[in-house]
Amino acid sequence: MARLGIPVGISDFEKIRKNGYYYVDKSGLIAELLEEKSTEVTLITRPRRFGKTLGMSMLANFFDIRKESTELFKGLEIAEQRDVCSEWMNQFPTLFVTFKDVDGLDFSSAYGMLSSTITELYKEHLYLMESSRISPYDKEIMQRIITEEATVTDIKKSLSLLIKLMQQHYQKNVILLIDEYDVPIAKASSHQYYPQMLEILKVMMSTALKDNPGLCFAVVTGCLQIAKESIFTGTNNFVSDTISDSNLNEYFGFTQKDVDKILSEADVEEFGDEMKKWYDGYHFGKVDVYCPWDVMNYIRDIQRNPKARPASYWKNTSDNEIIRSFIDYAGSNITKKMEALLSGGYIIQRIDENLTYDYLHSSEENLWSILYLTGYLTQARENEITDPLPDNMSALKIPNAEIREIFETTVVKWFSESVKTWNRKALFDAAWSGQSEILTQEMSKLLRKTISYHDYREDFYHAFLAGIFTGAGYVVESNKEHGEGRSDIVVYDSVNGQVAIFEAKYSRTLSAMEGDCEAALCQIDRRMYAKEYEDEYDHIYCYGVAFYKRRCLVKQKKEN
Repeated sequence: MARLGIPVGISDFEKIRKNGYYYVDKSGLIAELLEEKSTEVTLITRPRRFGKTLGMSMLANFFDIRKESTELFKGLEIAEQRDVCSEWMNQFPTLFVTFKDVDGLDFSSAYGMLSSTITELYKEHLYLMESSRISPYDKEIMQRIITEEATVTDIKKSLSLLIKLMQQHYQKNVILLIDEYDVPIAKASSHQYYPQMLEILKVMMSTALKDNPGLCFAVVTGCLQIAKESIFTGTNNFVSDTISDSNLNEYFGFTQKDVDKILSEADVEEFGDEMKKWYDGYHFGKVDVYCPWDVMNYIRDIQRNPKARPASYWKNTSDNEIIRSFIDYAGSNITKKMEALLSGGYIIQRIDENLTYDYLHSSEENLWSILYLTGYLTQARENEITDPLPDNMSALKIPNAEIREIFETTVVKWFSESVKTWNRKALFDAAWSGQSEILTQEMSKLLRKTISYHDYREDFYHAFLAGIFTGAGYVVESNKEHGEGRSDIVVYDSVNGQVAIFEAKYSRTLSAMEGDCEAALCQIDRRMYAKEYEDEYDHIYCYGVAFYKRRCLVKQKKEN
């Protein structure tokens, strides 16, 4: 096995190249962007952990007039295009800023992070303070920003000002690179200070990008394509490259050719099938891609331990707050679609790629758009779709084993937690008063709201039954020895001196439910599950429960 220097967590192109770390050549992106000479602003949206920051760092190192990058790009695809390198490599003032760290629980702390990001950006260009081409007035503003004494207006216009100053100093138009532009808006939406943050970023973006005479061109990356009227007001000079309509073939993500090369050079080709099963399956435009973060992590782990199994590396790095908020919002309306996805199928949905965060939760439809745009779902291929798609609709599915595991362990868990917030008073009242008909009705309602997959196995119903009472102030025991066997579920209400014993059966047919219920009651009686509680509890309720798909039937054994 060959040892490759896998740069997991390193997004600095210069650091990767200078230290000889393994690099998948994506330098063709440079020529691709330069082909569209009439495009002033390119907005590229991809899910998190698909190499956006590394790609932007590569662009910065290629264009920046303050650098000498010939050695960094030696041996890469772009170096073969000598005319492009001669005209563009290290020939333009370049401004590179990332907003990935702009976060805060309230607006004050988030604005502080934004202001600090701008301050650090200005410190990278201290040479401008000595430039004879810049007016004393502009140097005063620059000084305020550097010393963290800037006004809100200074921060709003900070990017456009810095572009102007660089253009004046170098007498060349400036290339602007903005990475993760939507992170501050996403965080603001999650923590309820969206209007305040939007006001800042709207001015910052529009003044930097709209009709700016000092701008050569700009590249902006993010996870979501926020609607123009929300943040890019009046900015009509940009082209969007999204996962649905990509012309970048595919410089953000690993193609099959990329992965085959990595596996070969690491001498671990035997892991190719597992790699594909777990981390492939994304479709960006017409190109199939792997998540690069996962591929690199798995290769690194294989090098450390040849017996390493694939893991959900992506789960703990992505921002899941939006997904969780939708689970709480949509509730039981999404259960059937979630089950279809978890069973390996697809759902038919309309995708809106122009979302505004203030209306994010205005419809269930937005949930599926968000899941798609953030990489939890991907578009199914034509050969996977059995019926014709209606106009403007997409077939969405879970892309791979990693995301399926995230759905099973995370999304289903969130959904189960949200179920516990639904009103179960009528169900509890029925359980503690022996009203089996009402108990049947209430448990059936809850069952229809719950996500199930794996063909409704017995362990699903057992967990469902225990989950009804868990977290509601009762003590719940599962499969504990009682009498001459193990009862499925025992619920204790010690304060009121009562206990409920549930024995559940999984019915193979609808018609078998009645008999299975009686069999459950007979088992409780025959194995004397209730015997040990007779001296301690005033009331002992014994229930036989039969489940069949979404149906439930409850019968009660008369109290002793």
